[in-house]
Amino acid sequence: MTAVQSDASALLGVYARVGPSFVAGEGSELIAEDGTRYLDFVAGIAVNALGYNHPVIREAVLRALESGLVHVSNLYRTEPGELLAAELVARSFNRQGQVFFCNSGAEANEGAFKFARKWSGKTEIVAFSGSFHGRLFASLAATDRPDYRRPFEPLLAGVQIVPLGDRAATTRAVTAATAAVIIEPLQGEGGVRPVDAGFLAFLRNLCDEKGAALIFDEVQCGLGRTGTLFAYEQTGVIPDMLTLAKPLAGGFPMGAVLLNDRIAAALAPGDHATTFGGGPLVATVALDVLRTIAEPDFLAEVRAKGAWLGEGLARLAASSPRVRAVRGRGLMWGIELGEPAAPFVTAARERRLLVLTAGPNVIRIVPPLTISQGDLERGVAVLAEVLA
Repeated sequence: MTAVQSDASALLGVYARVGPSFVAGEGSELIAEDGTRYLDFVAGIAVNALGYNHPVIREAVLRALESGLVHVSNLYRTEPGELLAAELVARSFNRQGQVFFCNSGAEANEGAFKFARKWSGKTEIVAFSGSFHGRLFASLAATDRPDYRRPFEPLLAGVQIVPLGDRAATTRAVTAATAAVIIEPLQGEGGVRPVDAGFLAFLRNLCDEKGAALIFDEVQCGLGRTGTLFAYEQTGVIPDMLTLAKPLAGGFPMGAVLLNDRIAAALAPGDHATTFGGGPLVATVALDVLRTIAEPDFLAEVRAKGAWLGEGLARLAASSPRVRAVRGRGLMWGIELGEPAAPFVTAARERRLLVLTAGPNVIRIVPPLTISQGDLERGVAVLAEVLA
């Protein structure tokens, strides 16, 4: 048999891959096959919260492999998933709540929609402009990206997308037939837009009045990204369900739905399922990642680095007429431009800095939470050069 060569042509062309082939990573850098190092302000799209080759992840993987249990069906009990669920419940909004594990953020949101329907006996879902909740049929229906939606319509019926922050339109949309309202406390794909805490409180009251579940999608903004373990902690508003994914297992595929006790009580065996969700290997890694991120000193460092980054980007904006606005919290920021952002992403990559877009005109910055102050300064200097 002829030796197979690495060739992207065998991969389905749903990604327009760019740049070099990466073969290794260390700290906040990716290393290309020719040895060139790239400072990474993408982190696998907010996945690699602990960067690359972090000892916490490496040691957890080795410990899990030593047990011999990579996968065990959810028909049986295993300790890692139970410990992880208990830790998430203990650290979140409802000490009597429960957790469902899956494999991605889209699956977590799809699950949350099903749970809301079962609990409420209702079917309609309300989402908001600028939202991104996934690419499966229900999560895509709640995602405000017409170009993503159009080729796959009709999607799930009964989903409305309402202008973000418009209380009158939201009041009209959320009715006695509404099963759930879903929102990102800090929108990611929609341009890195923090949602006003007053609007979230308004949604909480409206959902209580109409008997709807309030779902916070923290797939991208959760787990330390904003400087607190969960983004909702900075708003004073408590959801009924919280969806997590990206950084949860440190780069291994894992999603989760945190449910309050009222909704959890409505679910019974057979109502939902997953083959791989919460398996022993990924749950072992996720538990150590969660405990690392949740350390008060770790979160304080994220807040301090985030404050510096926000100030640095504000100075950059003041010196560049291309920049219309800078938005974000913690280590999740967007630079809104008055022109398409893609050429600047390319220019940054040519200078060995990886950034990405959040919509057509926004440069998104989501580095590892472990990034050093020096690497932050180096990256901002490259961005200033690119935007000059």
